[in-house]
Amino acid sequence: MARDTRAQSGNDILTMYWRHEHIVRLSAWPTKVEARLYNLSKRAMARLGGELRFSMRGLKTLDLIVQDGAWIIVDRALNDVPIAAWTDFQDSENRALHKPVICELRYYHGHAGLVIKKALRRMEEELSALLDSGEEDSGQVIAFRPKDG
Repeated sequence: MARDTRAQSGNDILTMYWRHEHIVRLSAWPTKVEARLYNLSKRAMARLGGELRFSMRGLKTLDLIVQDGAWIIVDRALNDVPIAAWTDFQDSENRALHKPVICELRYYHGHAGLVIKKALRRMEEELSALLDSGEEDSGQVIAFRPKDG
């Protein structure tokens, strides 16, 4: 697993990716992402602290960046130019956890459609592995004292 970037707070510089907002897109349209995947990304970011980045097996130079407002496929060989991105998630506090989340899918590359499904599968694998690996701080069970009575 190759997680190599996380946004950090405190005295560290935030490393949020933003280029997908400033590069001309080839096309964009509304779509839905599965609730399971959206919820997994939210849990991972909450536990592991912000932006996550990992390489995608089988796609030599492509990385997937998962951040609060977007999931972006970038090409490392082209100085992190975006290939595709899911943005503008329409989540609300009263959304049922089992319902898909509407977002915008943007293509920045003519062949972006060839990697979309693989990127989502890879994202699920990576985030599940990160959450299952116990990298987050482990909790401690505190025993309650019996009431004196």
